[in-house]
Amino acid sequence: MGRVGIGYDAHRLVTGRTLVLGGVTISSEKGLLGHSDGDVLLHAIADALLGAAGERDIGHLFPNSDPQWKGASSLIFLKQIGDLLHRQGWVIQNIDASLIAEAPKVGPYREAMRAAIGQALGIEPARIGIKATTNEGMGFPGRGEGMAAMAVASLEKA
Repeated sequence: MGRVGIGYDAHRLVTGRTLVLGGVTISSEKGLLGHSDGDVLLHAIADALLGAAGERDIGHLFPNSDPQWKGASSLIFLKQIGDLLHRQGWVIQNIDASLIAEAPKVGPYREAMRAAIGQALGIEPARIGIKATTNEGMGFPGRGEGMAAMAVASLEKA
């Protein structure tokens, strides 16, 4: 039996924060505001995985009201979600994610992102697709006010 889930996340860009995308630190004047590291790409992937398994969203498992998650790496969230899926007998078939932002260019970081995500989830990076697109200057991503990400994940029972 196969299942598919989708995920979406958006965060505001602010000065004074480190930019983390796909579990990779990227040199930037601004970073994503969030209780954790604000990694929109990993948050969208997390929700896609949780949705495919019929679970509640990332905010339920790792609430921003819990001080233990303050500044936490979102790779920790993925690792715990991967462990949860494994205990439930799910195998991650693939993940496909898209970042929506005017900058940075994702290409130079794509393989490092795939490796970090694969390691956190215990899957081959070849099962992970990472893409990026601009918003053509429109809306909050187009104005450089924030970033968004969408993801799809498919699971199969072991």
